[in-house]
Amino acid sequence: MCIATPVQIVRPGPVSALCRGRNGDEEINMLLVGDQSVGTWVLSFLGWAREVISAEQAREIDLALDGLQAIMDGADAIDVDHHFPGLGNTAPALESA
Repeated sequence: MCIATPVQIVRPGPVSALCRGRNGDEEINMLLVGDQSVGTWVLSFLGWAREVISAEQAREIDLALDGLQAIMDGADAIDVDHHFPGLGNTAPALESA
């Protein structure tokens, strides 16, 4: 399964940057988001930075990915409020006919 993951820039560059995330260090292509500074978070998909994100967004995505990994590893249940903050506090919106 391919899924975008948050990574933080360790060594910037106009074409590629060394980034650190849940899968360790990796060289990420920066052409879609441009040159970014050290400490910036980006959403990486298949080796490309697709979007600049906030540190809070990176944390929330990592929590969700941790929850999904726990389920894939065979956990019977996860703490939904922890892994998906705010999800349990929303009701689905239904379109009126």
